Amino acid sequence: MCGIVGAVAERNITAILLEGLKRLEYRGYDSAGVAVFTNNGTLERMRRNGKVAELEQALAGEPLVGRLGIAHTRWATHGAPCERNAHPHFSGSDLAVVHNGIIENHEALREQLKGLGYVFTSDTDTEVIAHLLNHKLKDNNDLTAALKATVKELHGAYGLAVISAKQPDRLVAARSGSPLVIGLGLGENFLASDQLALRQVTDRFMYLEEGDIAEIHRDSVQIWDVTGQSVQREAVQYSDGAEAADKGEYRHYMLKEIHEQPAVVQRTLENRLGQDHVLVQAFGPQAAELFAKVRNVQIVACGTSYHAGMVARYWLESLAGIPCQVEVASEFRYRKVVVQPDTLFVSISQSGETADTLAALRNAKELGFLGSLAICNVGISSLVRESDLTLLTHAGREIGVASTKAFTTQLVGLLLLTLSLGQVRGTLQAGVEAQLVEELRRLPARLGEALAMDTTVEKVAQLFADKHHTLFLGRGAQFPVAMEGALKLKEISYIHAEAYPAGELKHGPLALVDSDMPVVTVAPNNELLEKLKSNLQEVRARGGELIVFADEQAGMTNGEGTHVINMPHIHDVLAPILYTLPLQLLSYYVAVLKGTDVDQPRNLAKSVTVE
Repeated sequence: MCGIVGAVAERNITAILLEGLKRLEYRGYDSAGVAVFTNNGTLERMRRNGKVAELEQALAGEPLVGRLGIAHTRWATHGAPCERNAHPHFSGSDLAVVHNGIIENHEALREQLKGLGYVFTSDTDTEVIAHLLNHKLKDNNDLTAALKATVKELHGAYGLAVISAKQPDRLVAARSGSPLVIGLGLGENFLASDQLALRQVTDRFMYLEEGDIAEIHRDSVQIWDVTGQSVQREAVQYSDGAEAADKGEYRHYMLKEIHEQPAVVQRTLENRLGQDHVLVQAFGPQAAELFAKVRNVQIVACGTSYHAGMVARYWLESLAGIPCQVEVASEFRYRKVVVQPDTLFVSISQSGETADTLAALRNAKELGFLGSLAICNVGISSLVRESDLTLLTHAGREIGVASTKAFTTQLVGLLLLTLSLGQVRGTLQAGVEAQLVEELRRLPARLGEALAMDTTVEKVAQLFADKHHTLFLGRGAQFPVAMEGALKLKEISYIHAEAYPAGELKHGPLALVDSDMPVVTVAPNNELLEKLKSNLQEVRARGGELIVFADEQAGMTNGEGTHVINMPHIHDVLAPILYTLPLQLLSYYVAVLKGTDVDQPRNLAKSVTVE
């Protein structure tokens, strides 16, 4: 769940490695390091606990100059965040390794290597790889051959980059369950866990597939697949501009990404809507045939994506008449699952590399599901490549750890799925699809109207200046929206927040309500509005302070302890998408008020590629 950068060139590569690490800071990390084969003929390392800026400052005082190197930002999984646990890890003085992922059999390997005389200086699973590779090199002096032998003994997930002072003409890499991409240059080549890290040096990339091993020289790249066969991977040109790495006029990436939502929702809808229907082929050439057989849907996801799946359950059952189950991926993969006949397995992930979701998909292939569909933001991700069908969300690069535009585009994709299934199966009520397609065309404009309330929401955020707990309420499809609002607030402001269905107040959470616990509510103008108003009266009767995001036609007004923010009127089906935006803005402005690190909140990482 960290960042890898590597380079082999005819010029000094230290600045390239550092810039790559900076571009990967959005993933979340606790330490950083670099190893360079210097022009003096020695392999040298610099590591620092904390931010890349501290590593950069250390290198300014003690420069490492060379043409071959690897670098890493680490998010602690084995061993505390400290300099000795930071990557790169050495074995001896001439072998350096950086690693993303988790080696599950590291304890057994550690004991085996200790018996061979190796001394460990860190608590990490990665150091096991370095020493095991060193041991394999005693039987085969070729670095690539030794790496091939090493990975056969590793159980778990890994993205590896390795350099050796004894073979300074190459950078070698291996991928299993953790993404790696090769950047192609002229007389120089690069490696990273994300192409964003290399956009300053190239726009041509080659993506390693599961089980690949690569040997990278200045003027050549050779790749072997999981069977050991030499293969060619397609070189692609990156066309999704680098502007996503720039905050522009915004103070934080998160605020920029919140305001990008009208544009990215429009992009997600492009080429997917006919005059009065959804274009089912947008899901793939076999989609119509597969959808016609679907009698049940199983959605699996994590975090924010799980909340998107919960909204989709309301849509699938109410609009398309299809039973739907939604489950957290980390639970689904470890329980005995009974699969209903003709069930479509739907996985949702921003990165497409989320470890639990990917493992759940792989498990699902053994359980007899009808087929699999990925709703994802990254077209070259493992989730996309391993699913039968795909709908890309086109949200663009999301830098802020707290997901915003990825969530709303996932909701759009799930609504397109709902309408497509209902269309193919003939279960939609007459006129519903045409009406919702027209509403979807208007959605970007409605989102723009919601974002125009930015200043109003910023003022409301002042109510949270001295608060430590918050309750979010919603009914129906707005309950998952309330859950997402609570997640955002706790992620970036560190205020304890939880969500409940408003009808559950009397079953426990009402005991928490007092003047020190704000209650945030989403109130679209639908058939549940009057019941929701009654729930809110229960809150006011206990002295609770209400913040209500209400439809402008809902007839709700400000009063003592009640702050109503009027929302643009929108079709009830699309309301979960619209009402998400002010909750994102509220969380953002509360976090700014609290002085937290909005884009990189403590203890969290952007891409959760390990368990």
